[in-house]
Amino acid sequence: MFDVFRGLPVHALVVHAVVVLVPLSALGVVLIAVLPGWRERFGVAVLGLATAALVTVPVAVASGQQLKKRLNPSGVIAQQISDHEKMGRLVLLPTLAMWVLAIVLVLVTRRGMTGRLVTVFAALAVLGAGAAAAQVAITGELGSKAVWNCTIYPASCQK
Repeated sequence: MFDVFRGLPVHALVVHAVVVLVPLSALGVVLIAVLPGWRERFGVAVLGLATAALVTVPVAVASGQQLKKRLNPSGVIAQQISDHEKMGRLVLLPTLAMWVLAIVLVLVTRRGMTGRLVTVFAALAVLGAGAAAAQVAITGELGSKAVWNCTIYPASCQK
């Protein structure tokens, strides 16, 4: 199911959704966290975006596992893929935390809550958003190196 679509690896397609949706969601979560007036106005839209981002993450992980089964990497590339895979498995946790905290922010705003507790939730949401975006950036960097390093710098992959 997560192997190929129209001759292309699903991972190569869905990973772009993760790379766009998670940081975009993180930006939205930061904005509704630091701008309380935006929570009521844009909170549901940010939640929709964050939900879409969250859904793409396990699809990217599953499709990456399928792609790895099709490859026969060795040497430097095998290590790069392994590093990418390890970091990729960690993307779900901060993305899930960001999503839950965005829900909390929208709910406390709809209930009219204010005060320190809301400020704490907002600060945690900003941290969760930052962690999710950073984890995607690190994972994406490792993935792009695994795909392109040996093509661009073939001497770095020779043993």
